[in-house]
Amino acid sequence: MSGVISALLIGIAGICLVGPFILWITGFRLIPNNRCAVIEMKWSAKGSLKNRIIALRGEAGYQPEVLRGGIHFRSPLKYRVHKVPLVTIPQGVIGYVFARDGEPLKPKQTLGEVIVEGKEFQDVRGFLVNGGQRGPQRGIIREGTYAINLAQFVVILEDEIYHLPIGREDLSTFKKMAKIISVRDGFKPIVIKGKTDNIGIVTTHDGPPLKPGEIIAPQVGDSIPESRLNHDNFQDPEKFLMGGGKRGKQYQVLVDGTYFINRLFATVEIIPKTVVPVGYVGVVVSYFGSRGEDASGVDYKHGELVDVGHKGVWKDALMPGKYPFNTYAGKVILVPTTNIVLKWIKNQIGNHKLDENLSAVDLITKDAFEPELPLSVVIHIDYRKAPLVIQRFGDVKKLVDQTLDPMVAAYFKNIGQTKTLIELIQERNEIQDKSSKDMREKFLHYDLELEEVLIGTPSSSENDGRIEQILVQLRDRQIAREQLETFARQQEAAMKEKDLNEAKALAMQQKALTESMVFIDIQRNKGRADLEMSLQEAGKIRALADANAEKEARIGIAQAIAIEEKVRAYGGPRYQVLQQSIERFAQAVEQGKIDIVPKMVVSSGNGENASFSAFENLMYLLMSEKLGVDLVEPGEQSERTKKLREDILSRMDEEEPQEAKAA
Repeated sequence: MSGVISALLIGIAGICLVGPFILWITGFRLIPNNRCAVIEMKWSAKGSLKNRIIALRGEAGYQPEVLRGGIHFRSPLKYRVHKVPLVTIPQGVIGYVFARDGEPLKPKQTLGEVIVEGKEFQDVRGFLVNGGQRGPQRGIIREGTYAINLAQFVVILEDEIYHLPIGREDLSTFKKMAKIISVRDGFKPIVIKGKTDNIGIVTTHDGPPLKPGEIIAPQVGDSIPESRLNHDNFQDPEKFLMGGGKRGKQYQVLVDGTYFINRLFATVEIIPKTVVPVGYVGVVVSYFGSRGEDASGVDYKHGELVDVGHKGVWKDALMPGKYPFNTYAGKVILVPTTNIVLKWIKNQIGNHKLDENLSAVDLITKDAFEPELPLSVVIHIDYRKAPLVIQRFGDVKKLVDQTLDPMVAAYFKNIGQTKTLIELIQERNEIQDKSSKDMREKFLHYDLELEEVLIGTPSSSENDGRIEQILVQLRDRQIAREQLETFARQQEAAMKEKDLNEAKALAMQQKALTESMVFIDIQRNKGRADLEMSLQEAGKIRALADANAEKEARIGIAQAIAIEEKVRAYGGPRYQVLQQSIERFAQAVEQGKIDIVPKMVVSSGNGENASFSAFENLMYLLMSEKLGVDLVEPGEQSERTKKLREDILSRMDEEEPQEAKAA
């Protein structure tokens, strides 16, 4: 029994020792599905390779085909099987390929051509048969898992290098290559996000060089999207080169998107988009393109303007917006189209910062003062003339510093020499208006529009401190004027207050005033009524008077006739008058109870010059009438009067006895 067990154990041991040997000698190979195998032929009847690594015709050496997962039989006496991992590229990662065998690169090449499209370097025989080139390849490997012959191709990732070690220096070479790619951030695709407002400037490192005088390569292929030469934004190097692409900076730029670009073929610089803000236009100075025809016109002598796309200053400026402009192919000069305020004022700068180098203008006045005159000049640039301004001056800053500053300063220096300091201060408004008119034409000569010139108050310079004294005097003078004005206003206010008080008093007495006015109206109406009644009474009286007058007239006429008859009967009118006088005299004596014979006789004189008494005068009148003697005017003293008197007296003495007898 023990012998059987021993024999069994010896048999099992023999099987364990002989079995692997049998599997090995038969060439049994098990390849896991997550790996592949590179076959190396140790010997061949066709001999060995000389200048190649991969044996395409059965020579000894590395074979182009790989063994995939499964059981394979390769005699160890002839073949060496190198198990290698499958190449796995994560999503969003770019794998670079280095070919160990193939045709040498041409003198102008830096990367090997892509020969077999769509194979992702898994067809070594096709690669080599079709003229594949050794060295770094233009093609890249995107995400996925690949069974690659790592004896022919080395796949370089950021954190791993897939390769089959052949020589001692292989790994160091591939690490240097990985470092170069890493510096260019080449293991990740280029992502240009829209919210960052960036673009990509592409520089290719393969292809024919630029011609002498060219600084940027023209756009190729992508101008026709359906073209077989469309290189899809530099992601297909072969089509780019087939379309005539050249190495160097490219005119075409990358805009928003994701791009899987071989960084050994092309590097990308991310720059901001060109933004033309509102209130500006962008004048393009292009360094790229063919020479165009001059579009500035015959009258413009300061340079040429060209159409869009040609080399030179474009005649049409860029309007406000965002542009994917290649700043290596030209530059965009922003020109403000809003009003530009240029300040010739110390330590003051306008919003556009074009007046950083400006300061107040130093003047010498007519009366030898040296003030500093602060100025503000408002200008405007027509957006259609902005290219003309840039062609002539280069940029607006140079226009201000090299042209406007000396022109404006010289103009106001000339003005200052014709004005005294006081005139410069007091006539500021007139000077401002005149300067605006005079300088407007000069600014038009430079394709500028002058909106306004604003002049500040002259101030003292470091060389002249007397100006402040003049200003103090002017301030005192103005204060005196203001005081006079204040007093006049106060006087006017006092008068207004007086009128107000009178109005208030009148308002308080308004009731009494109204009553008095009503009373006046009543009295006026009453007076009119009384007047009307008086007129009526006067009419009545006038009527009665007319009637009585007519009656009296008739009676008077009758009496006159009677008197006339009496007068005639009594000897004429003189006698009648005398008669009436005596009758009235007798009535007066009777009524007044006057003595006929006066108790006292008063005479006016002595002797011949004595005057008559009243009674004597009456008697004198009676006797003169009787005797037919004419009387003289009363009071007349003449010789004739005296004679009449004597004559009357003598006749009275003579007639007295006769009358006595008659009595």
